[in-house]
Amino acid sequence: MRTRCESMSAITIITAATNVIVIIPQRHHVIAASCHSGIADQACRTFCRRQMFKENRQVRHVMRITQDARRHLRRFLAEDVGRGDVTGALLPRGVITASIITRQGATVAGTAHAKEIFRLKGCRCRTLKPDGSRASAGDVIMKVRGEARAVLACERTALNLLSRMSGIATRTAELAGRLPAGVGIYATRKTAPGLRMFDKEAVEIGGGRRHRMGLDESIMIKDNHVAAASLLMAGLAPEAALEHLIRKAGGRRGDLEAEVDSVNGAIIAARAGAGTIMLDNFTPRQVRAAVRRLESEGLRDGVRIEASGGITGRNISAYANSGADMISAGFITHSVSGIDMSLEI
Repeated sequence: MRTRCESMSAITIITAATNVIVIIPQRHHVIAASCHSGIADQACRTFCRRQMFKENRQVRHVMRITQDARRHLRRFLAEDVGRGDVTGALLPRGVITASIITRQGATVAGTAHAKEIFRLKGCRCRTLKPDGSRASAGDVIMKVRGEARAVLACERTALNLLSRMSGIATRTAELAGRLPAGVGIYATRKTAPGLRMFDKEAVEIGGGRRHRMGLDESIMIKDNHVAAASLLMAGLAPEAALEHLIRKAGGRRGDLEAEVDSVNGAIIAARAGAGTIMLDNFTPRQVRAAVRRLESEGLRDGVRIEASGGITGRNISAYANSGADMISAGFITHSVSGIDMSLEI
């Protein structure tokens, strides 16, 4: 992993992302090559994000299309085109130029994937509003040039993905802008099947974090794991089952997370070795109580606190100031409001 920073005050950004993030402020230049594992310096990332909003900086995400993403994009296009666009086949042969326009203000996301969709049919694209940039209603996001039948065959698939990803990025950016330094907003696995990599990428473009991508990435002991262990181990008490599972996963503190539903559960999880403790369906007041208890027991410095459950746009500020380090919000991906975009010839 390599980082380079050229600025008035040196800032290093380490992300858990797979894409390269380029932050271009008015007088600063920060470039970070990223890796997929490890915990980011959240305070540093949050500082950069908040300064960006304050000083009208532009964030540009340079996305490399992976083979996995390309396979998904081919499948998306094949789903729509099927055995062939029978309406498009009525058109005479010829090359056209079209513009993708947003009808709403948005944080743009998904341009690299839209470009790849058009490329699959031999079209060429020029991006005018890169991922992470702010677009106003009426702005042209990208220009597309290609054979008319090809452009129109790709139109709906490209717009659907751009609309969804930009909707997620826009909502995430709105929420991330309300958070104090040191607190991050995280996506969950509550994503549409087949769209997780795109949904989570959009969250990150909006200033959030991906969290784990799948069950194979890190250990997260949730309530049903505890319930199943309790049932299968001759009626072991839930708190004892929680401690047993954490200790069984021992030696993995950095990527071991445990969900709890009480302050006592948080204490047990911290003592057993959990690196992150998810406080499930706690109110902001209850989160503060859990943090104070961990502090009084000398356990706070060894863990990260995640608030989860019942978090909305209305109460996220209260959670952000409750002492939590992380706020996970499923609604930013499972209740997406897409951005209205269109392709105009």
